[in-house]
Amino acid sequence: MSGPANAPDTPIDSKRQLIEYIAGGGKPDPADWRIGMEHEKFGFDLKTLRPLPYDGPAGIRAMLEGLTRFGWEPVREGDNVIALSRNKESVTLEPGGQLELSGAPLETLHENCKELNRHLSEVKQVGDELGVGFMGLGFNPKWRRDDIPMMPKGRYNIMRAYMPKKGNLGLDMMFRTCTVQVNLDFIDEADMVRQMRVGLALQPVCTALFANSPFTEGKPNGFLSFRSHIWTDTDPDRTGMLPFAFEPGFGFERYVDYLLDIPMYFVYRKGRYIDMSGKSFRDFMAGKHHNEVGDEARLIDFADHLTTAFPEVRLKRYIEMRGADAGPWWKLCALPAMWVGLMYDKPALAEAADLVKDWTQAERDRLRAEVPRLGLATPFRKGTIADIARETLRIAGDGLRRRARLSDAGESEDLFLDSLRATLAKGKTPAEELLELYRTRWEGSVDPVFTELAY
Repeated sequence: MSGPANAPDTPIDSKRQLIEYIAGGGKPDPADWRIGMEHEKFGFDLKTLRPLPYDGPAGIRAMLEGLTRFGWEPVREGDNVIALSRNKESVTLEPGGQLELSGAPLETLHENCKELNRHLSEVKQVGDELGVGFMGLGFNPKWRRDDIPMMPKGRYNIMRAYMPKKGNLGLDMMFRTCTVQVNLDFIDEADMVRQMRVGLALQPVCTALFANSPFTEGKPNGFLSFRSHIWTDTDPDRTGMLPFAFEPGFGFERYVDYLLDIPMYFVYRKGRYIDMSGKSFRDFMAGKHHNEVGDEARLIDFADHLTTAFPEVRLKRYIEMRGADAGPWWKLCALPAMWVGLMYDKPALAEAADLVKDWTQAERDRLRAEVPRLGLATPFRKGTIADIARETLRIAGDGLRRRARLSDAGESEDLFLDSLRATLAKGKTPAEELLELYRTRWEGSVDPVFTELAY
């Protein structure tokens, strides 16, 4: 989740200003397109496997302060270090201490993967000294929600109080999930619409390929991606598959209308978060909450509000693909590879759009509901979602090869899809492989996952 937004601190004078703010993210020249990777991970004490507190000799604060030796600058909220920044990268905290790398916008997947490996190396060096480890999984496999300390960020106090009013699993989303996602550019409104529709339709394919959260509190939970299921019972006002994105006339204005209809969480003023939970941003724009905030709605408030929408594909001034569980390091770079191959090559995007063009909303909703439990075996028409995944990876691979962005060793970005091809060849999601280990070599314990999926 984000910290305070980086946007103009100017009053909002009309809805048109909001539309233009999002549309202004468009990049007509493909040479300007970038890839931004985000990656979350669970921290744990190497001796006890318990989640990390904020304070203490083996806590999150010590972890963040230890990383400053690598050139990271601390970001504070009051007296607490709550993030790090370095050039265009940042390290931030999720509510339960999950550590997130928000990578710089980079030109190639090779650069993204180098950035990720550098970050994980830095984290491991500091973690080894503190006696803490980090691992990739979509849901905390062992600990109860009450076992997980909350990080000292003001917005999380507001969200923690509001979440139970809207769904049964929102606090689990905050404290016990991890994801990997990618942020992509769009050319203009028409390109944004194409990417949003393809991304939403194929997000269940992504969820199936990356399904990696089969355990809750030490036992199988009946899901392959419990993280994905959690989003279906978090807050219906701000999650889901955005059926209006497939309606005629969808564009920036319709998305802004959607955002204005999402209840607020907060407004950030003078270093503190003001609780606005449940209030209308439309009313805020109309001046109806001046007494609570002290001044009028500003563009930076809208930029903050953008970060509190959680659909399967999120539009800001770029597009976020949000459907994947976190996983082992060797699979993380496959997530941006899949979406870059589909979205950043014109023929691939056209072919992907053709693949999903006749899917109905009922079919999209059914995939969204069933994939978290059934994974690649989810029925779809005369086959399964694995058949769609196979075609999706073929299209993505073709797109990456046409992009022809080679590594220093002359390798195509297509190589980053190999881990997903291996998943399809086995016919098993990562979660199913973990369940098999749980039943056999692990002898009914989830504790080995802290070693085998550690970075």
